[in-house]
Amino acid sequence: MEKMIFVIDDNDANLTVAASALEDEYMVLTMPGAERMFKILEKKRPNLILLDIEMPEMDGFEALSKLKDNPEWDDIPVVFLTGRTDEGFEQKARNTKVLDIVKKPFTKENLLDTVKKYIS
Repeated sequence: MEKMIFVIDDNDANLTVAASALEDEYMVLTMPGAERMFKILEKKRPNLILLDIEMPEMDGFEALSKLKDNPEWDDIPVVFLTGRTDEGFEQKARNTKVLDIVKKPFTKENLLDTVKKYIS
């Protein structure tokens, strides 16, 4: 069965690059925000979520917290996507239940390598 990845980012270019990098090996669903992700989670369960941290309606920290507070979703692995480079921000991200952080702009190779670490 094909592995499914959700990519949540409010930037269309990032969604396009991520889908392009992953779609040969995985089923990829892209979404412009976390609210949409929660609606789709009611019907589909991904093997991994790539989650942008900085989004307008619900940021990645809030979305991750909501995911991990729900027993149906708390075991879904999450990797943050971020363009932020300051150390305090990265430390805050590392103190959550996120598996990894991918810096934007990411390359197809970098994203695929990271995903392969968590999906066999």
